[in-house]
Amino acid sequence: MSQSEQHHPLTDFIKYPESEMLERSVQFYENIKRRHSIRMFSDQAVPRTIIENCIKAAGTAPSGANHQPWHFVAISSHEVKKQVREQAELHEKGFYDGRAGDEWLEALKPLGTDANKPFLEHAPWLIAVFSQKKGGVHAGDQNTNYYVHESVGLATGFLINALHHAGLATLTHTPKPMQFLSKVCQRPDNERPYMLLVVGYPAQNATIPHHATIKKPLEDIASFL
Repeated sequence: MSQSEQHHPLTDFIKYPESEMLERSVQFYENIKRRHSIRMFSDQAVPRTIIENCIKAAGTAPSGANHQPWHFVAISSHEVKKQVREQAELHEKGFYDGRAGDEWLEALKPLGTDANKPFLEHAPWLIAVFSQKKGGVHAGDQNTNYYVHESVGLATGFLINALHHAGLATLTHTPKPMQFLSKVCQRPDNERPYMLLVVGYPAQNATIPHHATIKKPLEDIASFL
């Protein structure tokens, strides 16, 4: 059997009593429902080590053939954040000036968003998430990656959860189009911008729109057969 075909015993799974499982599931739900997307960030610094640990957690996400087709660019440089903001606002202006279409703009109205994105410069960290068309288990591999969109989505979810668990607030931001991020972040042609996460502490006057607090009940999002 080749090294790539070897399997190892599962030694780190923890089986909890059902009563503890129930308690843990409730605790997780109570914690995660406090996660909110905000647009008003403090400029208070966040140690790089915390960001590194959260990205490492994201890197444990499942992926097609375990190719891990993602790359995270963590940005704290004021100059680079300024470039991101300038480019994003330039593209967002066209989006809000009509490129999005009336239906999309109408859907965004309850959130109160517009083309101005000061949080991109004010928050201590931006994390640009990139997907990779080619790759593999090892750096430098150039194999075809599978289920790229799904895999990177899972890793991004892990990252958002890890950042929230660490005590940080986030905002998912997808300026249209996002290709400028490749140049600003100096990423190769093999990669495509997937999402931009804004990360930091909430400003003292941070708010969340009422519209964002409306979550569908269990019976609307799940079926049990």
